[in-house]
Amino acid sequence: MKPNNNPPVIGLFITCLADLYRPEVGFATIKLLEQAGCRVEVPEQQTCCGQPAFNSGDFSTSADIARQTIAALDGYAYVVAPSGSCISMLHHYPELFDDQDPWKARAESLKARAYEITSFLVDVLHAELSNQPYSGTVTYHDSCSGLRELGIKQQPRQLLAQLEGVELKEMEESETCCGFGGTFCVKYPDISNRMVSNKTDNIVNAGAKTLLGGDLGCLLNMAGKLQRQGHAVEVRHVVEVLAGMTDQPALGETQSPIKAG
Repeated sequence: MKPNNNPPVIGLFITCLADLYRPEVGFATIKLLEQAGCRVEVPEQQTCCGQPAFNSGDFSTSADIARQTIAALDGYAYVVAPSGSCISMLHHYPELFDDQDPWKARAESLKARAYEITSFLVDVLHAELSNQPYSGTVTYHDSCSGLRELGIKQQPRQLLAQLEGVELKEMEESETCCGFGGTFCVKYPDISNRMVSNKTDNIVNAGAKTLLGGDLGCLLNMAGKLQRQGHAVEVRHVVEVLAGMTDQPALGETQSPIKAG
């Protein structure tokens, strides 16, 4: 990509799960954005997007969180996150305010500027990735929020296709929910367990070395099930492969796998 003399300034919405469980996803997202010619800042005032409260019907708390998030992300040309789930929540913010409320317009502005990372790279930047030192077969899980609320389907696949060492093996029912669903897995554990068991069957049958996806909640759910079942399938966020940052252990691993010499 040609250098940009006036790079857009991106506000990175890091997400709770990346912050607490997988900081590598945040660093990989920054690397991809900077390679694409952006300047990235991480607003310190950001917190949870408010989705747990929103999905539980606590709209008052959701609105309080929305105001905090909107204020933290004001002024950025774009807001980007490595999560379709969290970005879709930001897109729901306008629903929390009456038309006469000044926060409504600010929520609409944020919605128009907020993108999931693979969608931003493909749909906004039309990015061309540098080839990364990753070689192997992968399969891809389409997370519900990204797919159904943001229309994310071909974008991660288009980016993976730019990497010479990656072979994509599609699993059956890649668009079917993994059973996580945030509070769903707590409220309906038996149903959730059956759903993730169906999903891991499809993952293993795809015959890929690595499972990729765009939402850490889904990936943690599937990684845990695969590990308990004894399957040797690596689980990573897609940005880790796209950015060439796969030296760290995969989700659920306690140490980096030994590479063949």
